[in-house]
Amino acid sequence: MSGRNTSELHVLCGSSQLFLQPVWDRLRTRESLAQSPFFPVLFSITTYLCFCLPFVVLDVLGPWVPALRRYKIQPDFSPAAQQLLPCLGQTLYQHVVFVFPMTLLHWARGPALLPHAAPELLRLVCHVVFCLLLFDAEFFAWHVLHHKVPWLYRTFHKMHHQNSPSFALATQYMGFWELFSLGFFDMVNVILLQCHPLTILVFHVVNIWLSVEDHSGYEFPWSTHKLVPFGWYGGVVHHDLHHSQFNCNFAPYFTHWDRILGTLRSAQAK
Repeated sequence: MSGRNTSELHVLCGSSQLFLQPVWDRLRTRESLAQSPFFPVLFSITTYLCFCLPFVVLDVLGPWVPALRRYKIQPDFSPAAQQLLPCLGQTLYQHVVFVFPMTLLHWARGPALLPHAAPELLRLVCHVVFCLLLFDAEFFAWHVLHHKVPWLYRTFHKMHHQNSPSFALATQYMGFWELFSLGFFDMVNVILLQCHPLTILVFHVVNIWLSVEDHSGYEFPWSTHKLVPFGWYGGVVHHDLHHSQFNCNFAPYFTHWDRILGTLRSAQAK
């Protein structure tokens, strides 16, 4: 690479870092909150419920607004309160009884020092994409194993499949072992890549959104799988087929592992 190109690259990286620096500086002014054991739980619950809420509203309006059914993958299904409330209760219970004690143990080790500089934008984006790809591979292997071994399915994963068709609030309807596994994958990936704290927050927001969208039951013109080219991303249609047929589409987001191992199924092949 020529000296001029190298100089231009440094300028571009510096500009992207300056773009994120005000955001990071603002977050650092609330360092005491970010370092508290309550922050991970509040952040996770708030982000999750904010992403679920629009779909819950659509589900409630569905019976009175027939036009919404054109966007539903299962147009004749609307979750009842008897389905929504247990899912909400399970999510709150898991975070209070399991997630909070784990964050408390982590907090007891002592606060981690937050860096003064924000990450470069390109580095942040690359790390988020790599974290998603790693999570996709890890969960694919975990998921296949828990479907192929009957004892694992009955003991740990069956709970998540009790709601079919799925809906947004059913995203985190799972037992402790499944919740712990997903959290462990997240933690290992950000440590492995040595992600900046801001990158970790962005990754968690993106990961929560994608998981909620996958379970929402709604396919819009702007749904993620329609924005990613060449069928690389499965999205809500991909995951809805898994919930209805059980033996296909094990990867949570991308399609390459299912394609390689012959477990990919499209809506047209139903």
